[in-house]
Amino acid sequence: MTNSKPPIWRDRRFWRIAGQFITVFVTAVIVTMLLGNLKRNLQQLGIQFGFDFLKQQASFDIGETLIAYNPTDTYSRALWVGLINSLRIAVTGIFFATVVGVSAGIARLSDNWLVRNIALVYVEIFRNIPLLLQLLFWYFAVFLGFPKAENKISWGFIGLSQNGLELPWFTLSPEFAALLLGLIFYTGAFIAEIVRGGIQSVAKGQWEAARSLGLKPGLVMRLVIFPQALRVIIPPLTSQYLNLTKNSSLAIAIGYPDIYFVASTTFNQTGKAVEVILLLMLTYLTLSLTISVVMNLFNRTVQIQER
Repeated sequence: MTNSKPPIWRDRRFWRIAGQFITVFVTAVIVTMLLGNLKRNLQQLGIQFGFDFLKQQASFDIGETLIAYNPTDTYSRALWVGLINSLRIAVTGIFFATVVGVSAGIARLSDNWLVRNIALVYVEIFRNIPLLLQLLFWYFAVFLGFPKAENKISWGFIGLSQNGLELPWFTLSPEFAALLLGLIFYTGAFIAEIVRGGIQSVAKGQWEAARSLGLKPGLVMRLVIFPQALRVIIPPLTSQYLNLTKNSSLAIAIGYPDIYFVASTTFNQTGKAVEVILLLMLTYLTLSLTISVVMNLFNRTVQIQER
């Protein structure tokens, strides 16, 4: 007696794949309709939709660039400069916020009363003050409060002045330094609580088993507890990385020329509001999806290693 295969429509995988195709098709139809409606509305207002303005001369200066740029370059070049500046602050901020957050999170569980309470005060202060106020404080109260360049404060190879933080190899502008510190300490406070919660989620038996092997507290944390806590830490940590990347758009408040700053100037000069906003949305969407994909891959790797 032969076993006949069930009809394909009874297979759950078939309906899952079909549902995905239907979702993509419906989304494409909706987007097409919205774009068509947008184009008609702009035509009625006498506004020409298009991205030809990107080839026009920008005619504005950008105070901080990592690639060659001058006002005679195109708007597309200016936007690339802003994007690179945004990537610079996002990558650097994510790295140092992670270092600060993990350190503070572990310190929150320290047996040392002083260390534990210093970490607690840090978390409660920086987590509960709006980020914009912190950025303004770092910029106006701290960096602009330093003496001028000719009277800079020097500690060995490090110099502090209104020109920013001077290091042997490079100088960080006050705008970049203020934005970086604000993002690091604000996001680090949230990461600290995520790390603390992840560590506390590990069963006490794991601590006892590690101690019974004669491991020192530092090795217990590094080799046993923290790797197990990662499966709880990584998902909310991803959200904090996304928040840091998006919060970097507050750079416009202190004059750091990120993608949002450059896009705002471009809009003011060209009047291409819809096009510039679409470019901004696409930029932040791409950055967010990239971070999500990388963190999901990392999370999957951690889960596989645990098995």
